[in-house]
Amino acid sequence: MSKFLLHINGKSYPIEAQDDESLLSVLRNHLSLTGTKYGCGEGQCGACTVLMDGAATRSCQIPAAAAADAKIMTIEGLEQSGRLTPVQEAFLQEGAFQCGYCTSGMIMAASALLHDNHAPTDEQIVTAMNGNVCRCGTYPRILAAIRRASSASAGGAR
Repeated sequence: MSKFLLHINGKSYPIEAQDDESLLSVLRNHLSLTGTKYGCGEGQCGACTVLMDGAATRSCQIPAAAAADAKIMTIEGLEQSGRLTPVQEAFLQEGAFQCGYCTSGMIMAASALLHDNHAPTDEQIVTAMNGNVCRCGTYPRILAAIRRASSASAGGAR
């Protein structure tokens, strides 16, 4: 067991966890931040994507203790004062999800992309989102949502 501090969504949390316990497990099971989903457990589907120091990161592949010095943002931390981000709004407006299982990971990956590139091309969007799997196949709507968020967020989506 290790004791460490995690910095998540602007708050610090003292954690005691097994040395090999994933960040995803700590988020969901210790902190009840269940917006981040368990998908494949191998970092291949993107359902567990969070932002770690601004970069889209597969939380199922990171030992929680290794994330102790990072600033972590989960889907729960995106909205501020009841206002959704341009990416969240665009996903709603475009109906870019059906079952919703991939949505938090898609939104987090798109947020990282738009933070770094305010006006990505379709090719850049596809490249950045590669590896985020949508079981329902709503990829055209996801692409449209990211395009819409890009237009709406002069200055970035986060």
